[in-house]
Amino acid sequence: MELESIQKDGQINGFAVAMVNHNGVLYEKGFGLANVETKEKYTEHTIQHIASVSKTLIGIALMKAKEMEKLNLDDPIHDYLPFKVINPYYPNKTITIRQLATHTSGINDTEQYMNRAWILTKNQDLTNVNTDYPAQRLNPSEFDIPMEKYLKEYLEIDGAYYQDDNYINFKAGERYNYSNIGATLCALVIEKATGQAFDSFTKKHILKPLGMSSSGWSLKDVDIKKHSRLYRNDNTLIPFYTAITYPDGMLISSSSDMAKYLTELIKGYSGEGTLLTKQSYKELFTEQLREQNFESRNAENPYNGDYSPAIFIGHSALGYIGHSGGDAGVGTWMYFDKEKKTGRYIVINTDMGNDERAKELEYYAIWDKMNAYFDKLTKEKRTSNSVLK
Repeated sequence: MELESIQKDGQINGFAVAMVNHNGVLYEKGFGLANVETKEKYTEHTIQHIASVSKTLIGIALMKAKEMEKLNLDDPIHDYLPFKVINPYYPNKTITIRQLATHTSGINDTEQYMNRAWILTKNQDLTNVNTDYPAQRLNPSEFDIPMEKYLKEYLEIDGAYYQDDNYINFKAGERYNYSNIGATLCALVIEKATGQAFDSFTKKHILKPLGMSSSGWSLKDVDIKKHSRLYRNDNTLIPFYTAITYPDGMLISSSSDMAKYLTELIKGYSGEGTLLTKQSYKELFTEQLREQNFESRNAENPYNGDYSPAIFIGHSALGYIGHSGGDAGVGTWMYFDKEKKTGRYIVINTDMGNDERAKELEYYAIWDKMNAYFDKLTKEKRTSNSVLK
C-alpha cells in the first residue's frame, strides 16, 4: 500500500485519511502508530484534535444562528458583546460579524495569543513528555481562564493582554489578515446571540445530527482511550493540551467522523445538505473578497483556502474548497473538489515544524496519492457505466 510506505519511510508516526463524495465514504483508513510506546495502531477511529479545520464549524454554527434569526452577518459585533472591541487606528469604524468570518476585522494574533492560549490538561503524567514547544507555549493548567475573560483582556485597550499590534492599521473590511482571535470572538458572538455555550450549540446542531459520536471539544467529551498521542518532529512526546480559545482549533474527532462532516459539506455545496437550508449553504460557500483585500496570494497551492475566503471556509485557486490546520503535533487538511464533488481529509499526529522538505515528501505525497486513487475510481466508474450501456 503506497500510503503505508509513505508512513514507514518518513517521519510521520501516525495518520489517517478519508475520501468521500456526496453519497458517503469511498475509502477510510489509518496508518502507523497512535502511540509509539505501546505500539497502538492509528486507525480511522483514532481521535485527536483537528486544529484550524475546527473553524469550519464556527461557519456552520454562524449560519444556523442566522437561520434561527438570532443574528445577521452584517450586524455590528458590539450589538452582542459585553465589552468594547475597537481598532484604535480607526476608532469610529464598526466591525461586523461578516468581517470576523472572512478574517478582515483587523484583529491580529500576537505573542499574547501564541504564549497564552494553550493550556496543559490537568492530572496527566508529564514523565517523558516535552512541554517546551517552540511555536506555541503550553501553559500549566492554573493559567486557564474563561474564554470571554481572555478575549476581553486581549481586545480592550486597557486589557491585561492588550498591546498595540493586537489590531492592524487597516479599516475593518479592507485587508485579509487570518485571525484565530477573531474566529474565537465570532464563537463568543454566537454564544451571546443564542444564549448557548458554543460547544453545546455545535453539539446540538452539527455533531449529533451527523452522528459524529466520537467528537467533542474537550477530553471529557470523548473516549480518551481512543486518543492518539502527539509528537514533535524529533519524536518527543507532546502532553495533552487544550486552549482557552478552543473554537479556533480544538475539536477532537476521528477520520471516520470527519468523513461524515465532509460528506455533508459536499451535499451542502450541491444544494442537498441537511444541517442548513439551501440558501444558508449558498451564503456559507460564497466567495467574499476581492484582489484588493490581499497583500499577496499564492495561486499555485491547491490546499490553500486562504486564497479566496468564504464564511470560515475557503476556495483555493485550483478548484478546491476547505480548510487546513496545524498545531503542536497536529496537521490536518479537509478539502473537496467543487466540480467532481469528491473530498479528502488527512490528519497527522506528528509535527513537521519548519521542515519544508519533509512536508513535501510526506504531507503533500499523501495528497498526491489520494489524487491518483480518485482518478482510479473515476476510470472504474466510467468503465462500469460503459459496460451497463
